Amino acid sequence: MNEDSPRRNAVVALGITVVIWAYSWIVMKQVLRYAGPFDFAALRYSLGAALLFGVLLATRQPLRPPPILSTALVGLSQTAAFQGLGQLALVSGGAGHVALLAYAMPFWAVLLAWVLLDERPTRRHVVGLLLAALGLTCVIEPWHGLGSTISTICALAGGGFWALGTVLSKRIFRMHNPAPLTLTAWQMMFGAIALVVVALCVPQREIDWTPAFLGGLAYSVILASSVAWGLWLFVVKRLSTAVASVASLAVPVTSVLMAWVILGERPTPMEGVGVVFILAGLVAVTGVGFGRRAGRS
Repeated sequence: MNEDSPRRNAVVALGITVVIWAYSWIVMKQVLRYAGPFDFAALRYSLGAALLFGVLLATRQPLRPPPILSTALVGLSQTAAFQGLGQLALVSGGAGHVALLAYAMPFWAVLLAWVLLDERPTRRHVVGLLLAALGLTCVIEPWHGLGSTISTICALAGGGFWALGTVLSKRIFRMHNPAPLTLTAWQMMFGAIALVVVALCVPQREIDWTPAFLGGLAYSVILASSVAWGLWLFVVKRLSTAVASVASLAVPVTSVLMAWVILGERPTPMEGVGVVFILAGLVAVTGVGFGRRAGRS
């Protein structure tokens, strides 16, 4: 019972994260009407890091960073690279489509966790990954070309960097057991610094400080960056890499439905088939955690 309670809390945290991040892809697409992709990403994570450090100070939690090099690598991969490439992919790609491609992350995460953390995937994990891989193939439809090649490559590469950040975070938790909020704040700071450098070097349009842009920025800073990333690292700490990463596939599925309703991005029939396979993979993997053998997943 004592082991089940933290796991249930992690599942609840994962569910909240899914909803916040699903809508954030819609917001990220909409704000491109008012700002360049790197300017927005740099603003989002600079303000997000400042907010998290403010929370640490207000709650009198320790400010001492986890190991600097490892934390910086997490920030450069899952904050700077993932978010920068994801925002760039949205310039020419639809929100739902880009979200689905970026969430190829679980395939990289399971392989990296096997190599770096010795988390050998179970048979159920493999089945889930194969189903999800089939679903993503239906979404990409490589037999029709890659559409916007730059958008596709950026989205897939971003997912790979997020996977690396997830596995590195898991290793930090194992070796040093930092508070999730502390690790979130420090890795976000390092990622924000990298994004600011990129934003200063890459020419972009002027920021249009409209109420819509400020509202999107506020959502991204407070919920999608600060709250959701803190919850995500809590999930990574409590659940196995395979379960956490594959369960995150619920985000792009939800984003596709939201993009359909809000942005009018109607999914193609093949994308619909892909979503079904991704959901089947999600069920296959997350089902590990709710039986007697949950502690072994």
